Amino acid sequence: MKAQVLTAEIGPEGLELTDLPDPTPADGQVLVDIKSCGICFPDLLMSQGKYQMKAPLPFTPGTEVAGVVRTAPDGASVKPGDKVLVASFIGGFAEQVVAAPEQLLPLPEGLSFDQGAAMGINYQTAIFALKTRAKVEPGEVVGVLGAAGGVGTASILVAKALGAKVIAIVHRKGAEQLLRDAGADEVVQLEDGWGKKLKEIVPQGVDVMIDPSGGEVFDEALRQVAPDGRYVVIGFAAGGIPTVKLNRVLFRNIAVVGAAWGEYIRTHPGLPAELHDELAQMIADGLNPMVNATYSLDQLPQALTDLAEGRILGKAVVKIAD
Repeated sequence: MKAQVLTAEIGPEGLELTDLPDPTPADGQVLVDIKSCGICFPDLLMSQGKYQMKAPLPFTPGTEVAGVVRTAPDGASVKPGDKVLVASFIGGFAEQVVAAPEQLLPLPEGLSFDQGAAMGINYQTAIFALKTRAKVEPGEVVGVLGAAGGVGTASILVAKALGAKVIAIVHRKGAEQLLRDAGADEVVQLEDGWGKKLKEIVPQGVDVMIDPSGGEVFDEALRQVAPDGRYVVIGFAAGGIPTVKLNRVLFRNIAVVGAAWGEYIRTHPGLPAELHDELAQMIADGLNPMVNATYSLDQLPQALTDLAEGRILGKAVVKIAD
């Protein structure tokens, strides 16, 4: 099979498109023909040797797989021909992957493989942050920082499915139509005076602020949270890890909430399946996962470079087979 193999942790340029022997499942494992694999920041961080979990070199990255079961052990929860999503820590940027049956989830009815791969970490993170951690209620106002990224667009779609009003807050230019298409009710450009503009839309502030970025915007973003609101920290894509001025938290009666999905499922291993069922119901009710860019397997280094340099708006996937 063909696979992108990381031979040096120097970023996307450390990847090589290689011919490898087809994988052989161990006892109890499932073999999946990969159709599509999502592109996400953990893949980029792995290529740079900066991700918290490390695999020994050389290895094939790729964590968000959609494909078709080729072989499965007797008595497994899946059978050959089933369309599945695979939560694979590594191995997704290849033509085949092996996994334990518990790593597989059914591809929701009506979705393409590209859409299935686009769900992966982004949508699990979004519903975990919004519903499990922030407990968003219908009619609340949700602000989404970093709205033009994969987590951002997923958060918009999931928040709308939960019945919230959504204000997309975006730094990159040219993203407004994409954000409107995702369901954003309002779009605020992240530039001087953005907080004042947001307050013109919701004078009381937002009930929930979703922040996958961190960095310098944190202080102003915290000011935009309404009394009794929740500020949800997902990550630090902007690079800086901010500190909290607790007097603002205290006197305005707001909560700063962590939403580290990857860490949470270590102690709650059944959560991904529960969240997947909820997402599948949202999809049945009309949520439509967005795929905004596609690459071929040989273009993976360029795809990760584009992700690192902010050239991908929304969610991108690598299409591996039809």
